Amino acid sequence: MENLKLPVTVIGVVILQIGGFIWWTAQQAATIADLEETVSQLSSRMAIEGNINLKRDVIDNSMEIDYLWDEADDLWSELDGMIMSIGAINGIKQRIAVIENELKYINRDHGAMMDNKGGMK
Repeated sequence: MENLKLPVTVIGVVILQIGGFIWWTAQQAATIADLEETVSQLSSRMAIEGNINLKRDVIDNSMEIDYLWDEADDLWSELDGMIMSIGAINGIKQRIAVIENELKYINRDHGAMMDNKGGMK
């Protein structure tokens, strides 16, 4: 009988180890299932937050584009004003050139009657 007790003890320990392994495996499976669920929830949450952030960024960028178009319109208005001013300055320069030429011809034609100081002789 003594020989019989040793195998029963060994069988009992093996059964306990197998039971412990089954329990540990079940715990690991439950932990993995919980982690998969958590990852799934986080993925869904991140997708929702990504869509919200994308919509916010699109709105912000469209507002920035509108602002830049307004700035561009202001620049075009200023450019139009500068072109008109330059045109007016060129017109004045042309008139001055014409007056200078007329004065040159007047002095050439009537220069004999004038003294060196610009007065009449």
